[in-house]
Amino acid sequence: MKKRTPIEIPHRNRSPYGWWVASFIERFEWKTDDRSKPNRLCLAYENTILIKAPDRESAYKKALKTCQSSSEKWQNYGDERPGRWVVEGLTSLLPIYEKLEDGAEIIWHVYAGKRVSKIRSRVKSKQQLECFRD
Repeated sequence: MKKRTPIEIPHRNRSPYGWWVASFIERFEWKTDDRSKPNRLCLAYENTILIKAPDRESAYKKALKTCQSSSEKWQNYGDERPGRWVVEGLTSLLPIYEKLEDGAEIIWHVYAGKRVSKIRSRVKSKQQLECFRD
């Protein structure tokens, strides 16, 4: 039997400080929902969490375990109907390349081939930023 050589993991997919940013989708489901209709409306959140792990496999497993622990069993909610949060899965898993401290970059987005006006339209005033929306 021929031995497989390990695949070299590219630098971009490793975290030198062992920190990862993971995002996952969870949605709310009423027990009475018709689960045969995938196009039904729902309330969903995409949550982003920090994971401490030595490598991407460990980070993946820990992220899945962490987000699944946020999923709840059937409970009665405000109007006493049973409902629960359902974790659909991970949407992103990225290494953090810098030591965590003030100003450390943890997430980025690439916008290629966009108009300057479109890029500028993404900038928000202080009051438009999420933490100032009281």
